[in-house]
Amino acid sequence: MTQPKIIVLDDDPTGSQTVHSCLLLMRWDEDTLRQGLADESPIFFVLTNTRSLPPDQAAAVTREVCHNLKPALAAEGIQDFLIVSRSDSTLRGHYPIETDIIAEELGPFDAHFLVPAFLEGGRVTRDSVHYLIIDGVPTPVHETEFARDSVFGYTYSYLPDYVAEKTKGRISAVAVERFLLRDIRTGTDITGKISTLERLLNLTGNQCAVVDAESQDDLNSFATDALSAAAQGKRFLFRSAASLLTALAKLPPQPVPAEEMSQYVRDGKPGAIIVGSHVKKTTQQLQQLLPETGIVGIEVDVAQLLNDSLEQPGNLLTQTLEKVHAAHDAGKTPVVYTSRQELVFADVQTRLQFGADVSALLMDIVRGLPSDIGFLISKGGITSNDVLSNGLSLTSARLLGQILAGCSMVLTPADHPQLPNLPVVLFPGNVGDADALATIYQRLSNFSAQT
Repeated sequence: MTQPKIIVLDDDPTGSQTVHSCLLLMRWDEDTLRQGLADESPIFFVLTNTRSLPPDQAAAVTREVCHNLKPALAAEGIQDFLIVSRSDSTLRGHYPIETDIIAEELGPFDAHFLVPAFLEGGRVTRDSVHYLIIDGVPTPVHETEFARDSVFGYTYSYLPDYVAEKTKGRISAVAVERFLLRDIRTGTDITGKISTLERLLNLTGNQCAVVDAESQDDLNSFATDALSAAAQGKRFLFRSAASLLTALAKLPPQPVPAEEMSQYVRDGKPGAIIVGSHVKKTTQQLQQLLPETGIVGIEVDVAQLLNDSLEQPGNLLTQTLEKVHAAHDAGKTPVVYTSRQELVFADVQTRLQFGADVSALLMDIVRGLPSDIGFLISKGGITSNDVLSNGLSLTSARLLGQILAGCSMVLTPADHPQLPNLPVVLFPGNVGDADALATIYQRLSNFSAQT
């Protein structure tokens, strides 16, 4: 069975958090897509960042990527491929908009699968109910802060009901095919007569299916059957979190272990850390990081961006960069973080625009960083995407691997005009324990401490 090319449309830049040694593309013109298709890795990512966009723009971007993929695939002579719409493991994102458009442009598909388990981040699915493990306790995701998201909120953790809610009844809960843990682990349905592979081969008409997983072995078993069905001509679309990608790509261990990635730090220099995410977990991690040796915290009061003064963003930028350079000149690592208070907005569009304004300010800060920093840590999914595509103006970057479970490290190109060969950590907002951000800082700073 040949390995198909796995093409991941990632709605923020953190979907690569379980794989390594592949390309992340920040552009999706035909030539750039051909780079990903021609790369030796079995998988590559197109960072669409659609989770930060309103629905109509997310739809337009998804359609553009798919439209450009068709001639790119033809030019590279690739017929054996899988499409993954990678999204949030806490069920936030433009579903079913993105999967509908992918099906329109690149279909028809026999089925689309929702596989939100993200094992490295403590998200598991059992009996079609999706859980977030909090302090060792599996908590249905509809009971968490993520379900109350002002843009992507939802009511159900039971995935068939989630599908019915998000499709506004177009796909009913009873119409959703369920692949349960016992099915995946025994290889048959509840009758013991129909194998998982047979069930997959029987799917038609873009059937919606949801998949349980509590371990990587569960996903490996399901992926093996899905790949076997695909090799026999079935066409599948996946809407998944990151853990499924490990199973589909079948990659060996990453070349440099997480604990040794300080070797990528440039000249043993202190780095810089940008924190845009404002979820509770990020705030806890920030509180653990700020007392660390060598850290200088720099808070940016983003509420000032709501003022009418056109000079305010410029003032904020100038003041922040002065503090950043002063910290760096003192041999310290500046941590630039947005103010933590939760702001209230009149509507979703206003909230999204404010988010764009905050990101624009943070990217101006990235562009103004000292040119000899040793590393950069970007905290937050949307923030990380903007750092790569706007702050650093990258077309593509090579993924090195994971410095901590769920946290990727990429390397900027050697010919980057501002920060060549810079290791950049992409750290999702809702991943890791309270010490995770401090742990990554310590791992990268070890190189400096040893030189």
